[in-house]
Amino acid sequence: MRIWKKLRAGGGAAVVLAMAAVLALTAAVPAGAVTGDYAEDNEHPFVGLVVFYGPDGAFHHRCSGSLLMPTVLLTAGHCTAGASSARVYFQQDAGADWSPETGTDPDTGYPGACADGTLGTECAESHELYNYGYTSMAAVPETKDVGLVILEQPIMLKEYARLAAPGTLDALATRRGQQETTFTVSGYGISEANPVSDTSFRERLMAESKLTNLTSASADGYNVQTNGNGKGRGGTCTADSGGPLFYGTAESNTIAGITSFNHNRYCKGTNFSYRTDRQDVIDWIRANTTESEFAQIVFAPAV
Repeated sequence: MRIWKKLRAGGGAAVVLAMAAVLALTAAVPAGAVTGDYAEDNEHPFVGLVVFYGPDGAFHHRCSGSLLMPTVLLTAGHCTAGASSARVYFQQDAGADWSPETGTDPDTGYPGACADGTLGTECAESHELYNYGYTSMAAVPETKDVGLVILEQPIMLKEYARLAAPGTLDALATRRGQQETTFTVSGYGISEANPVSDTSFRERLMAESKLTNLTSASADGYNVQTNGNGKGRGGTCTADSGGPLFYGTAESNTIAGITSFNHNRYCKGTNFSYRTDRQDVIDWIRANTTESEFAQIVFAPAV
């Protein structure tokens, strides 16, 4: 994996708003983006930067998400909760040229519009959002942190994310040597956070992590606990949740979890992703998609 070293300072208004919400939390904090030993993600074009808006149409917050088929995007429940509409950008550098002076990225239109010629090709809108039942991080480990964004314009790609089959990760809970299991995170947002400043590239980045635990008090069969940041690994950070946890190395398209939370607001230590390889989650996705939409979702067989 080629490591990306380019730096761009500042997180902009979007990051400030998201961080303000995070600082009010103490135990589990919503997570996202990629930090540590990361690289540009050009492997997963179906992973998008999701901007959510309130009832008045004003910017509310941003997250990441993954297309399961042309109009169904999987994200976190705490991302869709409280939002009225969304817009999704699929460019790898969707907000890289965001200007604090103009409040927009001239190439993509982020965060308030789809740039000319991008609607239905690299950008789509939605007024149909679903939340599995997320209420707050106080419910850890069972946060029901799954959300769906149904797009009004299909995004036609050569490949989409696959979902791990029900129970795929169950065997890892007691397997000896489970810490050698590799996962890959992908997302947009803050790549470094500290008490002084935050760094946000607003680009899709990815990094590999190792499985830590599936049965701890914060995991308990509902979440995947992974260890990033250090020794060639990368992890997730605050301000941009909902991105995929791929089962395997960077080439994998199989989602086993959704980036959900961590216990450190400065992007250090372990990360937690809400498991999607559970039958109740898959049943909920089926209930909130049409028969034809669900039929297009691909499930990867358990290994």
